[in-house]
Amino acid sequence: MEGKEEDVNVGANKFPERQPIGTAAQTESKDYQEPPPAPLFEPGELKSWSFYRAGIAEFIATFLFLYITVLTVMGVKRAPNMCASVGIQGIAWAFGGMIFALVYCTAGISGGHINPAVTFGLFLARKLSLTRAVFYIVMQCLGAICGAGVVKGFQSGPYQANGGGANVVAHGYTKGSGLGAEIVGTFVLVYTVFSATDAKRSARDSHVPILAPLPIGFAVFLVHLATIPITGTGINPARSLGAAIIYNKDHAWDDHWIFWVGPFIGAALAALYHQIVIRAIPFKSKR
Repeated sequence: MEGKEEDVNVGANKFPERQPIGTAAQTESKDYQEPPPAPLFEPGELKSWSFYRAGIAEFIATFLFLYITVLTVMGVKRAPNMCASVGIQGIAWAFGGMIFALVYCTAGISGGHINPAVTFGLFLARKLSLTRAVFYIVMQCLGAICGAGVVKGFQSGPYQANGGGANVVAHGYTKGSGLGAEIVGTFVLVYTVFSATDAKRSARDSHVPILAPLPIGFAVFLVHLATIPITGTGINPARSLGAAIIYNKDHAWDDHWIFWVGPFIGAALAALYHQIVIRAIPFKSKR
């Protein structure tokens, strides 16, 4: 029994998520220690069950995220008017609430990214390896496609008639406005992720418990309130890709690049800001 237990522990913990997003970030010792940067390539992960388990968790979480949020969007679009549905506020709550719930559920398994932009930002900060980052992004995109596909399966006609939850730049706004909204919106999200999971902050403010999924979900809610009228709010390339593939109309692809370029720029800026300005990591003397 001891041998079997050791094997299970190795499979689960040999290649752990470098930067958990959630309660796992708060369970470290109060004595702060700067975690070492993740290696660029970690081929040994490919032999660990915990690596594939984390990818499956990202797939399921993104699947559920698209299922609930796109279904909510379709409900609002089908209603005769905003007062007959949950409206824009309800859509924003659906996105923010699902992120809160899903990050809480998956934090201890995969880190609870559920967004390629978040994964990209954490990768730039050397919180996870390139191997894991690429795997996560692939699984997130596949989960998003399946989630949107299930919604279409429930109501194919209304789904196509009401835009399928696909992100497009709204009439009256330029592509530049849409790109800017996605950059700033993703910056807010990824900056919140870094702040809510900062090990140094958790150690310094240990007397003030922080449930990391709550501010992250709330950030998603607020960004949606601000940018739904502009782009429908992407800030998550997997969410935008899944809806665009299943909806598959020309106008859904015309501005699709914005929903990859914008979030990735926003995530990169947030990572740089947190690491260089807030934490000043490059300027710390090595002892």
